[in-house]
Amino acid sequence: MKKNGFSSQLTALNGRLTELFNKATTLPSIPSYLASDAFKELSFASEELQVAYEQILHQNSELERVYDELRSANQRYRAIFELMPEAYLITSASGKIEEANSAAAQLLNIQQQFLPGKMLSLFIHPEDRSTFYLETSRIHRRSHKQEWQLRFRDRLGETHYTAVTVAPLSETLNEGDRLLWCVRNITEQKRAQMALTASLAEIQQERTPHVYDKGEIIPLNPQTLWLVCEGLVKLSTFCENNDEMLIGLVGASMPFGCHLTALNIYQATALSEVKLVSISMSELSAFPIFAQVILGQYNRRLQQTELLLANFGRRNVEERLWNLLCLLKEEIGEPVAEGTRLTVRLTHQDLANACSTSRVTVTRLLNKFRQDNRLICDRQHHLIVVNSQL
Repeated sequence: MKKNGFSSQLTALNGRLTELFNKATTLPSIPSYLASDAFKELSFASEELQVAYEQILHQNSELERVYDELRSANQRYRAIFELMPEAYLITSASGKIEEANSAAAQLLNIQQQFLPGKMLSLFIHPEDRSTFYLETSRIHRRSHKQEWQLRFRDRLGETHYTAVTVAPLSETLNEGDRLLWCVRNITEQKRAQMALTASLAEIQQERTPHVYDKGEIIPLNPQTLWLVCEGLVKLSTFCENNDEMLIGLVGASMPFGCHLTALNIYQATALSEVKLVSISMSELSAFPIFAQVILGQYNRRLQQTELLLANFGRRNVEERLWNLLCLLKEEIGEPVAEGTRLTVRLTHQDLANACSTSRVTVTRLLNKFRQDNRLICDRQHHLIVVNSQL
């Protein structure tokens, strides 16, 4: 019933009640006081009905305002969703596509209106589908954001390397809930990385490797750079009180040498058995491909150094140690069932030097991390950063 019609009926009802009251008071068979009391009750009921009607009108006005706001917010969301430069999709918990923006349609080379209703797994490269199912199941178990890399295959069979971020649209993921997918196309970066890797492999194959055992000091020549083929090298300097300070960890395919530092005291120590090849500075000048390869890998060193410097600035020792372990996880970690295993065994003193603290403090904090189930050790005494704490 429309509100104007209902208001007219209320007005008509009040008019009929007044007319009935006037007629009833003139009838000799009905005592006047009974008619008066009856019509007073009816009048009160009519007034209460009028008040209820006005409250309904107010609530209806509020609902209309909220509806307009929701409709406007939905329109803004749709516009933002559609205009995002990256591919965005919304799927059911089982992976059925419900919504997709134009960037997703372009990535998958299919018309946008044909995407809803299709299973997202159909567009995953067959070799990556097991990873897709595994990582999606982790979202169901933990109900938080996951990030990993996948290869998508579009409608015409072309492969695209992507970085995927997936998050549930609700705090707890149930069977009927939905997932939001952000898919970034990193094909060009991946191909450039593969070309770089091929160039590094070529450099390493053309040279005789130098092998250093764990704990050995690696000699540094101002006219050459070392390139790590296998293992991990610790770069350090010494303070005035003769305390060692970690300034970098050099892993596979990363360069180091006197030419890449301004420090007067600069020491390179093998933290495991390492294989190195040398590249002379004259080769870098004569062959631009060498310089390009070295520059790309040295950029990793700079980023690592920034992270180490930022970590040194933390006042809390526990935070410094934990962030160092997270950095090591990225640099020298390998995935295992429990989490990420550090492939190189570091001594408590190595970790203490990297955190500017004592070995005793590091031992105490590592035990605390184990008690908190953030850290475990395998049978070879390698540290494992537990997944659930990442």
